[in-house]
Amino acid sequence: MAAPMSWRRLVYSVYTPALSGVFTRISDRFFRTHDRRRGSSLLLLAPLLAEAEVVPAPPPWPPSSPGMEGLHARFHWMADHVPAFRVPGARVHVLHSPEEFYQVMKARIKTAKSRVVMASLYLGTGPLEQDLVDCMKEALERSQSSSNPDLKVSLLLDYTRGSRGKNNSRTMLLPLLQRFPAQVRVSLYHTPDLRGLLRLVVPERFNETIGVQHIKAYLFDDSLIISGANLSDSYFTNRQDRYVLLENCGEVADFFADLVGAVGDVSLQLQPDDSVHMLDGMVHPYKGNRKDFSALARRRIMEVVNTARTRQRLLEAQRTLDEEAQGGGGERGGQEEASGSDTDTWVFPLVQMKPLGIHLDEQVTERLLTEAGGDSTVYLTSGYFNLTRAYMRLVLGAAADYRILMAAPEVNGFFGAKGVAGAIPAAYVHLARQFYSKVCQLGQQSRVHLHEYHRADWTFHAKGLWYYLDGSDRPCLTLIGSPNFGYRSVHRDLEAQIAIVTENEELQAELQQEQEMLYKRSTEVSGNTFNQPNRYVKLWVKLVTPLIKNFF
Repeated sequence: MAAPMSWRRLVYSVYTPALSGVFTRISDRFFRTHDRRRGSSLLLLAPLLAEAEVVPAPPPWPPSSPGMEGLHARFHWMADHVPAFRVPGARVHVLHSPEEFYQVMKARIKTAKSRVVMASLYLGTGPLEQDLVDCMKEALERSQSSSNPDLKVSLLLDYTRGSRGKNNSRTMLLPLLQRFPAQVRVSLYHTPDLRGLLRLVVPERFNETIGVQHIKAYLFDDSLIISGANLSDSYFTNRQDRYVLLENCGEVADFFADLVGAVGDVSLQLQPDDSVHMLDGMVHPYKGNRKDFSALARRRIMEVVNTARTRQRLLEAQRTLDEEAQGGGGERGGQEEASGSDTDTWVFPLVQMKPLGIHLDEQVTERLLTEAGGDSTVYLTSGYFNLTRAYMRLVLGAAADYRILMAAPEVNGFFGAKGVAGAIPAAYVHLARQFYSKVCQLGQQSRVHLHEYHRADWTFHAKGLWYYLDGSDRPCLTLIGSPNFGYRSVHRDLEAQIAIVTENEELQAELQQEQEMLYKRSTEVSGNTFNQPNRYVKLWVKLVTPLIKNFF
């Protein structure tokens, strides 16, 4: 006779993301009302899931005409939402491969003098990741051998993903914490939506579906890499992503250091004995009041955004006064960033943290898609193509041409996975087919094109967009960072990317080369694509996909 099954084993045995979807939808409606009345919830079982997405009405002001002045006027509305940083385009470089990304990081860590700041979903546990940790150790040892050890190393990872398994991100970093406690900080962000009974019953393998720290920013002194890549061996070898290096851009680097620091302040702090605790005065993310945690985190993070935005506006006002005093331009008396070539590029950091009430990236992306007119072509890519309803309606209702790049099933990161996760590529095929069917139903095949990325023995993780204006064969704008344009990116996770608007022809050429390199490895989707044997989707996957698509 079999031994009786415990309640937890019983739940684990039947748990799937589909059941979690049903469970959270039902429980959320009950406990949301309960939490409002009491001010806190003893057992907040699920994250907010049923919020309606509102498609914005077109803005009343039309886009400006293209050109040197027109580019600035056309996109500078972003400064109404987020900080706007002027940088020389010559200091922005596109990295093209996982190997280049990895080698640049190692080299920059080794030579860092004041700070190394790294934000990622997790740090892997293989030999390549150990080499990266060894680079940090080498830099810290060199710093300690000097008379003034100024180097600080700060890492921000997700708590659930970084704590998974016996060997994990935490165990990789403990030796650094133990040897350099005054110079190393490891912060582990825990979503406030994974709490109460939900935290007890969701298996470790699936708990990250509720929400994670997803920002990917890697900073070395005054230079930084913005990417969608994590710190794991596949992202250093055969997982294609996007990466941009901003060289000696101190203002932008300061912003991201402050942003990562602010998220770190409201995260659990890893200790040398592998315990964790919150900083004094902070609200615990899953033991404390959910509303209080989110309000405090929002204030802390928005303080960084608003301070930078105010500072950049003051600097821009001062720049204008100086130019007027000198007769409207020309040389600027020896100031850095004096010539036109030094002010040909703008960087706008976009932050999305919906669980904390921050949705700047969503606002900017929606307006960007709304204003993409008939004079525009948008190349949009996502490793996990699962557009929100709002983004989908904007793409299908816009006048711009769209070329959308997504992963073919065999390069999806979940291809070949065990258990329920192995069906995720088929779920993405089902979602892609539904989207393609809508394109055809609306007669938009000549304007909206889908492409699938193929590459033997590789996976695809690139996300972002390139924005071309009519008459130009080079993009003038790109979005690059961690968001995937899906429900998770908008509603569940902490995300950050940058919008780069540039008139620098060399940088535009680099962005064009990046876009073309990715699309050259793709094939265009047609109706026949979904009739291929490897595009067959089982009935149960079709039935479950609507329930779980908000979790991936």
